[in-house]
Amino acid sequence: MQNVNQAEIDKFSAIASKWWDPESEFKPLHDINPLRLQWIEEQVGKPLQGLRILDIGCGGGILAESLAKKGATVTGIDLAQQSLTVARLHSLESGVKVDYQCISAEDFAEQHPEQFDIVTCMEMLEHVPNPASIIQACQKLVKPNGHVFFSTINRNRKAQALAIIAAEYILKMVPKGTHHYESFIKPSELMRMARHAGLYLQSLKGLEYHPLRQVFFLSDDTSVNYLLSTRK
Repeated sequence: MQNVNQAEIDKFSAIASKWWDPESEFKPLHDINPLRLQWIEEQVGKPLQGLRILDIGCGGGILAESLAKKGATVTGIDLAQQSLTVARLHSLESGVKVDYQCISAEDFAEQHPEQFDIVTCMEMLEHVPNPASIIQACQKLVKPNGHVFFSTINRNRKAQALAIIAAEYILKMVPKGTHHYESFIKPSELMRMARHAGLYLQSLKGLEYHPLRQVFFLSDDTSVNYLLSTRK
């Protein structure tokens, strides 16, 4: 059985054509991408040029292309075929080469153990039935001493108010029904799953949104959105 929620796949497939529209439902991903990229570079501590990177749950390729622009050899995997079609078309248009494949993280890990310097899994864990299985696959895919990066949403009433009620219903930053509170993951839970898989904490950072300035920024407040850096 694949670790996939078909309703989640269908939800993102329905709006796949909008992946590269910076004013669409994917605007938040475009807005936070420079922050994610800079944070990854800082955690790695050296240029990404020449490194092998896997982006799990790559969607339309927003992060994957930005990593490839840094000179990395990038593979992006996802189970939403429509999103991958958009990603491949955009790659052809931009001239930024990324190898996109429709395959689960678990199956890909069986085929490519310890082949990547960096594995990223951003804004995905809250959309799968078994996040621990994805984390285990990340550990299997990354080389010894390699980096694995996660980002997801904390599970508390503040996160429910901001990530669901405010973001989906008031500010309408993302489509209604994008997130489900019961699927959110506390940092302590994510760190525990990572340790159990053999990944060890390097850094924990919060991702906040300023509604008046309409900008995202990194902080030490992990009460809603947060990013986790680990090493094997």
